[in-house]
Amino acid sequence: MHLPFAQSERSTVGIEWELALVDKDSGDLRQVAQTVLDAVRPEGRDSHPHIMQELLLNTVEVVSGVGRDVPDAAADLERAIEEIRAVTDPLRVELMCAGTHPFAQWSHQKVTDKARYNTLIDRTQWWGRQMLIYGVHVHVGIEDRRKVLPILRAMLTCFAHLQSLSASSPFWGGKDTKYASNRALMFQQLPTAGLPFQFEEWEELERYASDLEHTGVIDGFDEVRWDLRPSPRNGTLESRILDGVTNISELRALAALTHCLVERFSRMLDDGAELPTLPPWFVQENKWRSARYGMDAIIILDAHGNEELVTDAVSRLLTELEPVAEGLGCADDLDGVRTILRKGASYQRQRAVARRAGGELDAVVASLVAEMRAGRPL
Repeated sequence: MHLPFAQSERSTVGIEWELALVDKDSGDLRQVAQTVLDAVRPEGRDSHPHIMQELLLNTVEVVSGVGRDVPDAAADLERAIEEIRAVTDPLRVELMCAGTHPFAQWSHQKVTDKARYNTLIDRTQWWGRQMLIYGVHVHVGIEDRRKVLPILRAMLTCFAHLQSLSASSPFWGGKDTKYASNRALMFQQLPTAGLPFQFEEWEELERYASDLEHTGVIDGFDEVRWDLRPSPRNGTLESRILDGVTNISELRALAALTHCLVERFSRMLDDGAELPTLPPWFVQENKWRSARYGMDAIIILDAHGNEELVTDAVSRLLTELEPVAEGLGCADDLDGVRTILRKGASYQRQRAVARRAGGELDAVVASLVAEMRAGRPL
């Protein structure tokens, strides 16, 4: 499979945000995505440019255009959400986002009737039907294909930072999983999902994709669902690490962190510096630790096995990234990561709400809906 890498302006940014549709009264999921999509579709067009279909009928995805910076991309998302609310408010449907819905049952959800989704469910069966999960994808433009795989490998050294900060899926089917991000471990059960291979050369990636296509595993490269993957069609590196983010303020902060990391590693390549890497077995362990312990994870920093509390690693990283953020126009958004460090990640807030409510998870849904409305953590 030949994978031509599209021309892309350096460090442009795009964001995709999966949103759950929940009943205003019960807090359970509502299967009304098609109603929303039909209502917002511009006349004479097949689809809305910023509001997309997803696997399940309880979900819509808002997608930015190619932004100059994070504020630019976020503005597209906010306008799209306003359009959705014009349809959902009269239906008594709220928007909510987290890595998982706290109590909804996967077996009650309806799959969108589309060939690619039907094929996925037919192949993956029980695991595919359980993908009642929500995430955020951040695309960052890379101007030279030769940079893509080195930056991908370097980004894996910060995998745990991003997953811990965004962790928002402690509950599954009404139970506390004791994980900060249950979504992370659910999603990797799909074929071709999970951590990427650390290929050295683009031709290795093409051989991998060709082998999968030849053996019927995939029909196209977009069916490779890695947590971090090249997007040849867009000319970007796509981070799919983040759990569903509950509000626009934290979304902007985590997108800014992703944006700054890619640009920082790109600058290092320009300067002839060697990018950091981790052995695959340490990356895998870091993913598990951050999914399990979130902000309390002790992560592995280097090939020598040195370790550090993830929040300390993030604090140090933010200071290092400040000059990059200034250049990218997202310094204020990057500073929002410090708010997450100070106030806690979503999984921590959700558990605190559940404790105060005596374990009633409808209160957790109400808090997630409120955060989406407020645009900030509560």
